[in-house]
Amino acid sequence: MHAMSIFAPTAVEQVQAFAISLAIGLLIGMERERRVDPKAGLRTFALVGLLGCLCALIAEKTGSGWILAIGMLVVGAMMMAATLADPEENGDPGTTSVVALMVCFGLGAAVWFGYATLAVMAAIATTVLLYFKQQLHGLTTSLTHKDLLSILQFAVLSFVVLPVLPDHDFGPYAAFNPHQIWWMVVLISGVSLSGYAALRFIGSEHGAAVIGFFGGLVSSTATTMVFARHARSDEEVTRTATLVILLANLMVTLRLTFVSSVVAPSLLAPLAIVLGAGFLLGLFVVLYDWRALKAHGDLPMPEVANPTELKVALTFGLLYGAVLFLSAWLEDIAGSKGLYLVALTAGFTDVDAITLSTLRLYNVDKLTQFQAVASIVLAILSNLSFKIGLVVTIGGASLAKRALPGLLAIGCGLAAGLAILA
Repeated sequence: MHAMSIFAPTAVEQVQAFAISLAIGLLIGMERERRVDPKAGLRTFALVGLLGCLCALIAEKTGSGWILAIGMLVVGAMMMAATLADPEENGDPGTTSVVALMVCFGLGAAVWFGYATLAVMAAIATTVLLYFKQQLHGLTTSLTHKDLLSILQFAVLSFVVLPVLPDHDFGPYAAFNPHQIWWMVVLISGVSLSGYAALRFIGSEHGAAVIGFFGGLVSSTATTMVFARHARSDEEVTRTATLVILLANLMVTLRLTFVSSVVAPSLLAPLAIVLGAGFLLGLFVVLYDWRALKAHGDLPMPEVANPTELKVALTFGLLYGAVLFLSAWLEDIAGSKGLYLVALTAGFTDVDAITLSTLRLYNVDKLTQFQAVASIVLAILSNLSFKIGLVVTIGGASLAKRALPGLLAIGCGLAAGLAILA
């Protein structure tokens, strides 16, 4: 629904706005109704959602925003009066319900002004926060000083530094993009922090699988580097690091298969043959390793001094910038005839970018089917070789001995699939 302050809503849009506002109130009210002594339940929240939408309608027609302000204040005052008249037996001041009711009013108004999708998302988030009260309180009490410091560090990296960095290319070959390079710093820190949280709250066995799965969806390179460092600092963690690294790299083939199915569906069949070969051969080794690793008992958790791995993230950011420059330089040397060389150099740092570029070129008939598949596979193999280098140089001999068979199996499967396609 368009912003209603600019476009006059039709009768259908008006009914739709009130229906969504009612649904939002019912959703939040359904959770509040579960309380032992609710001062506002299902019907009250539903009516307040409708009231917010009605006040927004009146405010728009009269041109006075005071209608909305007064309406929200009345709703809040009404809830506070009900709480004061009948206090909670457990001593709860009831501020959460007051705020929830005012949020419900505001969301109803937001729906009328054309922000229905955002209002529904906020209503769901509000209900989740209200429902998981005990779990959230338990989580906050279990956080240590180190946990809070790490969260604050990551917040500064992500929401203070990253937004102010220019998203433009600078330097020779326009290879340096401060925003893009710092994004890798944020990515490394995010993978480190999420990995620490998963291992701590889920446990090493299932936590390692979760990290490997989501690490492969977000950045297998960042995941590989972080856990290679864990294995180097504590050899006991090598089994955990091996499982995480192999699963993360296995997920790359599935991720790229999904991307190709969306961007270039006609290329999906041949690409699925090649990527599927790499996935199946890698999966066989991963499952074998998983059984062998579990046979030795529970997977150990890494001892982490700083979950955000700030120093490691900054080092990788510098390395990433250097590799970007090298890739741009080699691409300049190769020119238009060096398709495969460009795929090899570009894939060193980022498989997704070269994959999307290749798929677009294929869609406009600038590449044949085999050329497109070969370029993507070469980029993956290049990225895989870079991560093998990380495992060997950062992780050390013990990790390399365990992880290289699986990584090489993925690469051999890709190469075999490409040979079959040729």
